[in-house]
Formats: sequence, structure tokens, C-alpha cells
Amino acid sequence: MKLAISGKGGVGKTTIAAALIKSFAETHQTVYAVDGDPDACLAATIGIPGEKAANIKPVVEMRDKIRTVSGAGAYYVLNPKLDDTIDDFCHVHGNIRFMRMGDVKKGGSECYCRENTFLSALISSLLLDKDEVVIMDMGAGIEHLSRGTAKGVDLMLVVVEPSLNSVNTARNVMKMALDLGINKVKIIGNKIRSDKEREFIEKSFQPGEVLGFLAFNNTIWESGMEPDSNATGGKLLVGMREVREKIRGEVGGK
Repeated sequence: MKLAISGKGGVGKTTIAAALIKSFAETHQTVYAVDGDPDACLAATIGIPGEKAANIKPVVEMRDKIRTVSGAGAYYVLNPKLDDTIDDFCHVHGNIRFMRMGDVKKGGSECYCRENTFLSALISSLLLDKDEVVIMDMGAGIEHLSRGTAKGVDLMLVVVEPSLNSVNTARNVMKMALDLGINKVKIIGNKIRSDKEREFIEKSFQPGEVLGFLAFNNTIWESGMEPDSNATGGKLLVGMREVREKIRGEVGGK
């Protein structure tokens, strides 16, 4: 099962991604957790201690490791075989394999052609070749996905909160995802505090597009002020188990 999670900054996308990762880790032997948002902090949110999380190097910056796989000379392999080496780029946290992709490099004084090509090959291998659960925390722009890799995504979840800006961003993400060939795109309403807010989100999308809702959680809100907080525990994880089963229903119970 391959899931991509996106949404406007601040809607709780990374918290929900982390809760989903922990939930699937309860039912699956191996879960790949991919931080594809340069501004996110997925590592700490899934429970990797703060100092370790801060020192996890983005894959795109692992130039020595990349060269051992793709070639060290002026020429490099455009489609390196990665099945046996993916875990070399992961931080192991229980049965979770965490990977921080890093930002796709653009222009500048230093050429990142080899690294960007490798990043694309790595995502392709994760989404097209791996049988395990892969959950990607994406930025709103979903830059890491191409038409080739997007076909490996079983479901994209777009997280929204009850605001016009969040809904508008979600609509743009849904359009981008569909344009890339992701056929299943669903909405998760987050930070819901009233029936009015729930109804606002329901009316903002077509029938059947909203997969579920998660209530506003004051503990999670307050945890944003605390280092190394376990923001995905308790009630959120219980609620996410229900979402997990809905997701399994959407993609055939994988």
C-alpha cells in the first residue's frame, strides 16, 4: 500500500501522517515513512528522539552513498537498481524505516543532476517495486512525484482544516494529483470543533470525497510548545485506526 499525504501548511498534515505511520506499524511488519516535505518534522513526530531526528541527513545530501550506487565518475546510471540498497538510506525506528528526502535542488553554482536523478529513482523504487506500506508526507506542491512515480500511489490524502485557504489549497492539490494520474484522492477534515465546521468541509467537496474527520485536540496543540512530545498518542491514534481501516477499504484491504 502506497499513500501520499498533502495539504496546506499548518493543517496538521505531518501529525496525521505520523499517526497513520504508527497505526500501520501496528498491523504491518515494515512501514516506510518518507518525509518529502522540506519544511516538515516527520522524524520527531513519529517518535525519533529530537537530537537524532535533527541529525538525520536528507537523502539528496548523501553524495558519497549516492555515488557508490549510481557511479562515481563523470557518467552515472540513470536508473540504478535500488532494491537491495534502499534501507541504507533509512533510519530504523522499530519496524519503521524513516527516510528524509530533502528538497529537489534547482540551479545554482553546484550541479545536483546526479542527486536529483537518484532521488527520482529512489521514489520510483519505493512506490513501484516495494511490497511494504509506504507513507509519504508531501509538501502542498507534491514536487517529488512525477507522472511515472504517481501511478504507484494507491491513495492520496489531502488534509484540510475548516478555512477557505485550506480548502482552496486542497482543491489545487487534488487537481495536481489527478493530472499526474493518481486516481484515488480523498479529504481528511482536521481540527474540527463544531458541527458547523464539519458541514463547511462537507459542502466544500463532492459527495464521497471526504474520507473522515478528526476533532481538534488541545493536547496536540499544546505539544507544539514541547520538545520531543509524543503528539500522535492517545485519542488521535485511536481515531487514526478507524481512518486506517477506511483506507484499507478504499485500496482493497492491503
